[in-house]
Amino acid sequence: MDKLMTNKWFVRIASFVIAVLLFISANFELQSDKKAIGFSTSPDIDTVTIENVPVEVYYDMENLVVSGIPDSVDVTLKGAKALVTAAKNQRDFKVYVDLSDPNITIGSRTVTFKISDLNEKLVATIEPEYVEANIQERVTKEFPVEAEYDPSVLADGYSAEPPTVSPQTVKVTGAKETIEQISYVKAMIGLNKDVKETVNGKATVRALDRNLNNLDVIIEPASVNVTLPISIPSKKVKINAVQKGKAKDGIRIKSLSVNPKEVTVYGKEEDLKNINNINVNVDISKVTGDTELEVKLPQSDDVKKMSVSTVKVKVQTDHVVDEDEEEKEKEDQDQEQEEQIEQHKEEQTQTQEPQKQQEEEQEVSVESKKLTNLIIGITGLDENQEVEVEPKTTDITLMGASQDLKNITVNDIVVTADVSQLTEGKHDVPLSVKVPDNVEWELSSSTATVSITQKEET
Repeated sequence: MDKLMTNKWFVRIASFVIAVLLFISANFELQSDKKAIGFSTSPDIDTVTIENVPVEVYYDMENLVVSGIPDSVDVTLKGAKALVTAAKNQRDFKVYVDLSDPNITIGSRTVTFKISDLNEKLVATIEPEYVEANIQERVTKEFPVEAEYDPSVLADGYSAEPPTVSPQTVKVTGAKETIEQISYVKAMIGLNKDVKETVNGKATVRALDRNLNNLDVIIEPASVNVTLPISIPSKKVKINAVQKGKAKDGIRIKSLSVNPKEVTVYGKEEDLKNINNINVNVDISKVTGDTELEVKLPQSDDVKKMSVSTVKVKVQTDHVVDEDEEEKEKEDQDQEQEEQIEQHKEEQTQTQEPQKQQEEEQEVSVESKKLTNLIIGITGLDENQEVEVEPKTTDITLMGASQDLKNITVNDIVVTADVSQLTEGKHDVPLSVKVPDNVEWELSSSTATVSITQKEET
């Protein structure tokens, strides 16, 4: 036995037998349909479809644009299962279209998909097998960008000024035919509902044809900075304090003063035109003396917001005296006023008598002079008010000595209407006249009609 183990031929034969047995064992299979034992030496064949395999296109990218070729295709592989499985998992093969020929012509052509880097023992089928490609000249052109937004998302009463874009132009690159179809280059501003504040952000730029269809082009930059100023119209109006209720016995309301005197209201421009003041009701039924009340301002539906929601009203009062005493006090005041009037008449008579006597003693030549189209000036106008005067001019007749009238011109006469105590609306105002000394005058019209309105907020 030891001799056999040391014989090299015995060892070689034994090794061969063992190898054969191992091969038989590896390829042994049970034939179920024939109930017999057989051997299989051919590999398993498998077929698999790999979807969405990327397509590479080779062409002159600096001067041409190729369209019509899909981004991906489906590839069916057939062959040994092990090789198919490896190709499916690794996906190290490529599907491509070769249009790199420098002499290629512009226009449409049928192109076939090709595959590379695939094991030669596998059979590949590409779906689709070929497509119609369109080859065009590559063109770059500059276009202005127009920003757009949906005005319906603005809060009620608010409005937007024209949006601004930066940069104002972009470069668009694509096929010449496509570039020629561009009618609009727009940047759509995305807005939320009920916008009340200015919007700053970025917007994607799109190239559109005349029917507002997106065009397949390259835009640089792809997005732009946009600003959409949003505001609401406003107007300053006066606040009027209005008494409500009945004052307590013995209390009389002397005055009501409001602080602040004005409020800024915000809303639609057409609604604000009808708002000239806001009346705030002051309940005087609980007032017992001088006091300061904080009162809420009423807000109508036309007003979207106000600069202040409450105001302070200062109430000044008088204590009412007994009715008999009040009547007696009034009679005393009337009597005193009559006495003052009589005294004034006596003084005027005493002054006029020497003058009359002097006039009788001297022979003076009295003449008249008429000046026309004197502009009526306005005094006492609040800076927040506007005024219109009708008529705007008047005529004046001057009477006096000829030497006094001789050098008087329209520049020496001042005609004014004082509106310092007037509220908004139309008023007939007496005219005041300033003339040189020793001259009497008479206006063609002693009053003028004045219309006072509140200035609109700018």
